Amino acid sequence: MKTNVRILTLLLLLAAQLAWGQTDTLRYVVRGTVNDASGGKPLAYVSVSIPGTNYATVTNQDGAFVIKSDILPRFVAFSLLGYKTQTVPADREQMMRVSLSRGEYTLDPARVMTGDPLTLLRDAMYKIRDNCPAEPELFDCFYRETAQKRQRFIYISEAVTKMYKSSFRNLFGRDRIAVEKSRLLTSPRKSDTLAVKVVGGPTQAVDLDFVKNRQLILNEEDLEMYRLELMDPVMLDDRRQFVIRLIPAADKDFALHNGIIYIDQENLSFTRIELSLDVSDPEKATRVMLVSKPYDIRFKPKEMSLLLNYKREGDKSRLSYVRTVFRFNCDARRRLFNTEFTAIAEMVVTNRFVGTDVMPIERQDAFRSSQTLADNVQAYSDPDFWKDYNIIEPTESLEHAIGRLKKD
Repeated sequence: MKTNVRILTLLLLLAAQLAWGQTDTLRYVVRGTVNDASGGKPLAYVSVSIPGTNYATVTNQDGAFVIKSDILPRFVAFSLLGYKTQTVPADREQMMRVSLSRGEYTLDPARVMTGDPLTLLRDAMYKIRDNCPAEPELFDCFYRETAQKRQRFIYISEAVTKMYKSSFRNLFGRDRIAVEKSRLLTSPRKSDTLAVKVVGGPTQAVDLDFVKNRQLILNEEDLEMYRLELMDPVMLDDRRQFVIRLIPAADKDFALHNGIIYIDQENLSFTRIELSLDVSDPEKATRVMLVSKPYDIRFKPKEMSLLLNYKREGDKSRLSYVRTVFRFNCDARRRLFNTEFTAIAEMVVTNRFVGTDVMPIERQDAFRSSQTLADNVQAYSDPDFWKDYNIIEPTESLEHAIGRLKKD
């Protein structure tokens, strides 16, 4: 990918902060866990939704979820790549225990395609206008970014955001993100002063939406730099998916990506995009990953990956979940050993508005790509900040980290 998707910068962390606030209007709450039916392993990043509504979330690393609604939920739906989609009665009285089974299916010989994957990808790109919304839409989202020094969390930031998406038929839309509420915890330890800052973190839902922003990778110029392979099909939401693998095939002065793209076989809509930066040339990878750093800091890139999930509702496909992972070694030059840092940012769409509720986000209210959530966190003292929103449940390790950082 030729574009400079520059997400990270380095900073000095100051004293710990904690802020939150909001009131409760979503009266109905369903909680539970999702695991693999065969082995009992918790399943992360399962899409969880209430049928007949726009409320949705995802499971955390422990397979746990919480979903809220302003109407009494009767059922909850669960879907994950490679598993059978399942819809079960909602239980608001106790923790739900849901088990998903691997998807088993047989291919219709008439539907097996062995043709050119580039042609297939071009057909899917051509149908974006038909498969994606023609009208502007407004979404509620939950955003979280964390930073770890080795295995220990040193930074946690969360926000409730609004996301405005213009029509996919509008080449000059005003796609924007606005931060409604946010909170931040940072480590006060002097030894943790070297950390990461996610530049434009909440805006990744619009900046990195490759289906909407096709100048990023889904265009003829970028695709010429890759070799495409058609892989074995998989199931997602009980629908067969074409799977196309992207392999760097050009020597450029910038780092390319390895990638996998999933396309619905029936309507050719994009359902999932996975990209991983080629870090074999550290200098090239650093130019993509790093915005700035102190002069005496050594930086060694280890991983930069991106996951985009698109969910189909009715006859339209929409972005539902984004996750970026950055992993690198970094330390002062005077030290003998580098320290590994990991930064993860994720955003889930929790509600969608239609009709008269859809209003553009004004420029003065929009969160800009040049901003950082850590620098723009607002101070609230209401402990019920998250009661009005569907969120990604904190993992056990994250809950432990929050308690530990509060005590430091």
